[in-house]
Order: sequence, then structure tokens, then C-alpha cells
Amino acid sequence: MLSESDLKLLDALQTRPRATWAVLGQALGIGAVTAARRWETLVSRGQAWLTAYPGGELVAQLALAFVEIDCAPGSAMAVAQRLAADPHVATVEYLAGHCDLHIHLVAPTLRAISDYVLHHLSALPGITATRTVVSPRLFTEGSRWRVRAISPGEREALVSPAARSSGPLRFGELDRALILALGEDARASAASLAVELGMGASTVRRRLDALLARGAVRLRCEIARPLSPAPVTAMLWLRVPPDKLETTARSLAMLPQVRMCAALSGAANLMLVVWLGSQHDLLPLEGSLAAKLPWLEIVDRAVTLRGIKLMGHLLDDEGLAAGHLPLDFWSPVTKNP
Repeated sequence: MLSESDLKLLDALQTRPRATWAVLGQALGIGAVTAARRWETLVSRGQAWLTAYPGGELVAQLALAFVEIDCAPGSAMAVAQRLAADPHVATVEYLAGHCDLHIHLVAPTLRAISDYVLHHLSALPGITATRTVVSPRLFTEGSRWRVRAISPGEREALVSPAARSSGPLRFGELDRALILALGEDARASAASLAVELGMGASTVRRRLDALLARGAVRLRCEIARPLSPAPVTAMLWLRVPPDKLETTARSLAMLPQVRMCAALSGAANLMLVVWLGSQHDLLPLEGSLAAKLPWLEIVDRAVTLRGIKLMGHLLDDEGLAAGHLPLDFWSPVTKNP
């Protein structure tokens, strides 16, 4: 486990990822240099990291699918590593459940999703079967999850007034380049981003502010799972009456254990990803859900045995960050592996 001071720093960065070290240090009662040094230590050890990816209305313009993959005996990890190298595959997990691998696949269109599954996955050696469900809506995702280590007062000191942006978002190549650059360094200054992208600093700052204000780019501070207060990942596939789907999903999204709540296009019409203190916490959680939401049916469940990739970051055998691959969801889908 990480120290309490490290967990508080991570919680502060989850609350406000791009706050200056001075602001973060003041909220936590430590110096700016101390805060920066602690963060660099965590990053260098692969224990924590920041990432960025499209959110809000940009996500609505993309197609999201979850693919369950069955593998030939002994081939699951080799398949997982090949999938992890793809910019359209955001997350790869090895499960104890009804499939070997579970991936989050994002592409510009449903046709691109189809091309990837039909022409790319089907040609990969070691894959014996796939099942795909489309997600028409995300009710919550990992950027909203918190370590919950700081006090309400400390959190309030970090929350800045929400910026607002009016008018339609005109997404272009600069915005795409900005999101990819933030994926490498989510705390990069507008000036350094301007140098990297070969653009004017004022232009970069204006576009960056617009993306952040509209929630079109999501920033997220992650903690290595083995070091987290909730080191176990589990998935629940749920069936909810269509007329109760919206209210049920919103209620589930508020639970502290929930990392993701997504609508599905399958027999199970809702998927939950939860982070738990132990695998033994899954049954009590299911019991609590059944008691509070009696119309909810749990269709299936699985536990993650190993994470291979988490929103663009590669993980080693210990679950520590071992590298980053850009999440370029807009790039052409490769039909041949």
C-alpha cells in the first residue's frame, strides 16, 4: 500500500489534474516542491500516472464496443499483447469468467468497429471466438473515481469554478493532436505543447481551454491496482427494464465502488466495472444491489485476473505502468494484423 500522504496527493490530482504544484501543496499542507517530488517518485516507479482521452461530445461522435475474446490454450497473453499495441484498443483485461480477454474498442464509426472485428481480430492467431456488444452510452467512467483520501475541506480548496464554453465545438486536427499530446503528459503547459506541436502558444491555449471547458478531453490520475485501497476489479452484466434503465444507471454511477457504468446492445443491457477491496466483497455488493434495486437482474459476472492495458497505459506483470501508447481513436482501422 502507498502511504497516506501519497494517497492524498493522488486524490488531489484526481480532483484537479492540472492544478499547479503550489495550489496542490497548499490544499494538502505541504510545499510545492515536496508535492512535485512525491509525484515524480510515484511516476518513476510506475505506481501512478496521468492520462487523457476524448470525453463528452467527442465520445458521442465515436463508436464504443466491448469485445469478449476466447483464446486457444496458452495463447491468451500473446493475443493480449498484440491487442494492447493497437491505438483503438483502450483497455485489455484477462478475466476469470465466461471469456479469456475483454477489450474496450473505440473507432470513428460502427463500420470501423465491424472491420476491426471481422478482418483484424479474426486473422489474429490464437483467437478462437469473439462476441461484440456496442455501448450506446456511458453513464460514468474512470475519471470520476476517487481514492477518497482527502477531506471535504481539502477537496473544496482544489475545486475551481467550472469554465463554460458556448457554441458548437469545431473539432479539428489541432484538437486531435492536443488530446494525443496530453495523453503523454496531461500536465504539460500550453507553452510546451505549442513547441511540441509547432503552433502558436495563444492558439494552443485557446483550443486547450475550450476542450477542457466542454469536457471534450478527460484527464485522469490512475493508481496501480495492487497499491490501491481497492485492488480487485470485477464486472457485472445486468438486465434492467428499459423504462428503468436511466434512473438505475444514474443510481449505480453514484456508488463509490463503480468505475464504469455503460449501456449495452445485448441481452444484458447494462455493464458495471467495480473496484473492490477483495474478491470477497463481490457477493455482498451483489446482495446490496438486489436489495436496493429489486428489478435489476445480474446476468453474469467476472473478475479481472490481470490488467494488460488501461486507457492507453501498458501494465507489467505486477500491475505497474510500463509504457504508454497513444489512444488515436480517429486513425484508420487496420484490417490485417
